[in-house]
Amino acid sequence: MKHNILNWFFIFCIFIGNQHVNSHEFGFKDDVVFHTNMSTTMLDMLSFVENYNTNNNVSYQDSLASGYRPLYVGLTLISGAASKGAVCLDGTVPGYHLSRGWGSGANSWLVHLEGGGWCNSIRTCVYRKTTKRGSSNYFEKQLAFTGILSNRPQENPDFFNWNRVKIRYCDGASFTGDSEDKAHNLQFRGQKIWLAAIDELMGKGMRYAKQALLSGCSAGGLASILHCDEFGRLFSRNTKVKCFADAGMFMDARDVSGGHTLRDMYHGVVTLQGAGKNLPRSCRNHLDPTSCFFPQNVITSLRTPMFLLNAAYDSWQIIASLAPPSADRRGTWKACHKNPANCSPSQMNFLQAFRNQMLNSIKRFSMSKQNGLFINSCFAHCQSERQDTWFADNSPLLGNKPIALAVGDWFYDRSAVKKIDCPYPCDKTCHNLVFRG
Repeated sequence: MKHNILNWFFIFCIFIGNQHVNSHEFGFKDDVVFHTNMSTTMLDMLSFVENYNTNNNVSYQDSLASGYRPLYVGLTLISGAASKGAVCLDGTVPGYHLSRGWGSGANSWLVHLEGGGWCNSIRTCVYRKTTKRGSSNYFEKQLAFTGILSNRPQENPDFFNWNRVKIRYCDGASFTGDSEDKAHNLQFRGQKIWLAAIDELMGKGMRYAKQALLSGCSAGGLASILHCDEFGRLFSRNTKVKCFADAGMFMDARDVSGGHTLRDMYHGVVTLQGAGKNLPRSCRNHLDPTSCFFPQNVITSLRTPMFLLNAAYDSWQIIASLAPPSADRRGTWKACHKNPANCSPSQMNFLQAFRNQMLNSIKRFSMSKQNGLFINSCFAHCQSERQDTWFADNSPLLGNKPIALAVGDWFYDRSAVKKIDCPYPCDKTCHNLVFRG
């Protein structure tokens, strides 16, 4: 039974599948609507995060059709990575996309870690290496830089002219693993990929940075927490260094059946990929490795300033860890998955308790003057990569401030930012994820 739970990620791999965004993603006025094919097989998907983020990487044809033309940035493979043992799951070399800064941002660096779920078993990792989440053979040659990666001041007011980097994710353990499975030709080298990418960027000028921000979304947001202090130690005291995690607060919470779906899955990730030794020592000194993969057990001991952006009702966690099919045998949560308006009173009570758990887990973290918060009561996941949620005319607001300005105010010390929303459904500025299918 336990192994069945550990493999839920592969079996479920979330039901979203073939998603088609209604209109163009960068112009939504209300909730974000996806049309889903419920008959999609598990081999057509890796995770909700992966499929959702794929929609963020707008194709050139789609951008022309919509009239929106984001900056496309080419892929750079790390040529010397293999000699350092820094390879994707299938042994191919990792890569990144770099857009050079200019003007006042020429010596400032934003390093963004890509997200895309995890693999927690031989079976899920063998499948993963046949996709862009496990092999650079499947990487897009160009990615659209939007949201926090945009090069336009009207879309990204504080970081538009920085050196902006997106490090591709092809290991399946949030850049922490260091092991292998020779029998199945699997390389678990996330930690070495992280080190090789950072080493290359330092050689391209990041070592001289006056300002540096490590960011990430979802599994990349978790990685930005786990690697935050490592990143901070790269620079001298003369460099302003901070970290930013978007949708990275994955909670060690009970699912609707009383089980621990996410903890069981994380145990598989950490054990299979040998990640334990690379997790923050401040946590490992008193907790087991699986517990140290949960950010709630790491954030309070961070020395480098950190900003947490998270939806209190994180869509991925609701669908994949709180009410997955393995815990919702009768399918009573299916309608709630698709649209928060469909949630019953008892389901909303469960989700309000989840929100309270998240808020309790960040209390100590929020007491530090150096840290920042933007916790909105939305049903969303990853709000910094999308232009409509990062900075647009109708972006989500807290205290009349959009996410981009809140993060900028915090980074530049213009003001303290500790923003926590009232409970759902009070916030009318949310861009909730709504699924039709």
